[in-house]
Amino acid sequence: MIKIHREGRWIVLITIFILLALIVLSALFLPYQVNYLTCAISLIVLILVLRFFRVPTRRPFLHEKTITAPADGKIVVIEQVDQEEYLNSLCRQVSIFMSIHDVHINYFPVSGKISYKRYHPGQYLVARHPKSSTLNERSSIGIETPFGHLLVSQIAGYVARRICCYAKEGEVARQGSEMGFIKFGSRLDLFLPLNAHIMVEPGQRVTGGVTPIASFK
Repeated sequence: MIKIHREGRWIVLITIFILLALIVLSALFLPYQVNYLTCAISLIVLILVLRFFRVPTRRPFLHEKTITAPADGKIVVIEQVDQEEYLNSLCRQVSIFMSIHDVHINYFPVSGKISYKRYHPGQYLVARHPKSSTLNERSSIGIETPFGHLLVSQIAGYVARRICCYAKEGEVARQGSEMGFIKFGSRLDLFLPLNAHIMVEPGQRVTGGVTPIASFK
């Protein structure tokens, strides 16, 4: 049985209600051929919605010096940047793009103290756009560990219009536990110390909470 994430339960119920209403109206007022088509399209829509809000069963990769993927998706950026919001230094940026077909739960990449959290209103550029990291609506979470600090940024995209962030400043993050949820396609940026050993490459697909992204030196 598919487990539905709490952020999607009402959306799933509303979707089911609307699709059932369309099927009933189609059966009452339209030819049976159209009713068959309506049923088929409704089933496809329901499957897509259920897939989007599904909660996968997985065992997180736990290691204190390893930074794991904060989301499912594809690595689209690995580069050196000047991070001025939290790290205030040159660092490594690793970005993960989530398509509409990926699980959209976000995970804490490390265990440590949540020492920084900010919400930034902004634009809704396509999440693959290079400027989306600084111009789009986003939530930033800074985490302190005994091995170094890092910043995770949840970024809204052209389709994504709601970022849910469960991190609270001053609390302790547990690697592999839920950090948040982004609805309908977007991206996650990781900002890591320059001496972090990167373990992925552009174009690689990663699994949230499971795939090692980098390790602290």
